[in-house]
Amino acid sequence: MSGITLVLKALHHGERDLEEELLKAAERHRTDHEIHHVATDIARWSHEHAARLADTGRHYGLDLSGPADDPSPGFLATLREKAAEAVGRRPEPGLLLLHDLRDLHLAATGNSLHWEMLAQAARATTDSRLLDLATACHPQTLRQMRWTNSMIKTLSPQLITSV
Repeated sequence: MSGITLVLKALHHGERDLEEELLKAAERHRTDHEIHHVATDIARWSHEHAARLADTGRHYGLDLSGPADDPSPGFLATLREKAAEAVGRRPEPGLLLLHDLRDLHLAATGNSLHWEMLAQAARATTDSRLLDLATACHPQTLRQMRWTNSMIKTLSPQLITSV
């Protein structure tokens, strides 16, 4: 397996994981409408990235199964949603939110680094297919990072000092 295929696999896995974690965070923090709606929206980017990576992977002999077309919430998601509604805005959910945002930021950062590696490899090998993919997807990953970072900066002072 070449280095490019390893990066494609790692990135595909990372994007699927980020999508899943964004959706879980959106469910857990359903009572915080900004978190819920933005996390749900930007999870779609990771979904699209994973699908595009799976498509590109076929060109490189990889069988990357794409993400589910429309992930349904299921029983556990409903349970998390009801728990979030019951808990409301006590300090503990706030600290959980900061923990979730930190984890999401780290996951997006990992993906960003993989996108950068893929873009550099594409430039070195003059592979326009990979460069086009990285150029299209990486900016959205950077926006995911900026959103999590911004939310951490905004929420940390109040949530940490009110415990």
